[in-house]
Amino acid sequence: MGETITIHTDGAARGNPGPGGYGIVMRYKGHEKTMAEGYKKTTNNRMELLAVIVALEQLKTKQIPVRIYTDSKYVADAVEQGWIHNWERKQFKKTKNPDLWRRFLSIYKQIPDIRFHWVKGHANNELNNRADELAVAASKLPTLKIDEGYQNNNEELF
Repeated sequence: MGETITIHTDGAARGNPGPGGYGIVMRYKGHEKTMAEGYKKTTNNRMELLAVIVALEQLKTKQIPVRIYTDSKYVADAVEQGWIHNWERKQFKKTKNPDLWRRFLSIYKQIPDIRFHWVKGHANNELNNRADELAVAASKLPTLKIDEGYQNNNEELF
């Protein structure tokens, strides 16, 4: 298939909402990069999507084919089934996580050859399992970031 960047992502939230994190394993030409970050209060779907966004934002070139492997039907189907374009047309009204979907689209539209592949979570996919381990570990870090998008859209009343 020639040169391809493969990205395996996963998100986790303990409590959903609760402490969460994302994990990323990126590979290209024999090189590997991993990333993870944790947040105080967020959701699993936000972390699944944020993992993809952060990975894509790391790309130095947008001209190499990208294959993303995720165990999130929410993310994979939104792109591969074209739901994201309907949400965008409706200006993300009644769409969950509009802040992240807008951020995703700004980078997604720059990559001409990108495909999403759904993989079964917690199965025999080594790289998905590594991304999951990174996400869970990040959610348990002693210092967690604040997920501003979650906080701003889900203000506590008491």
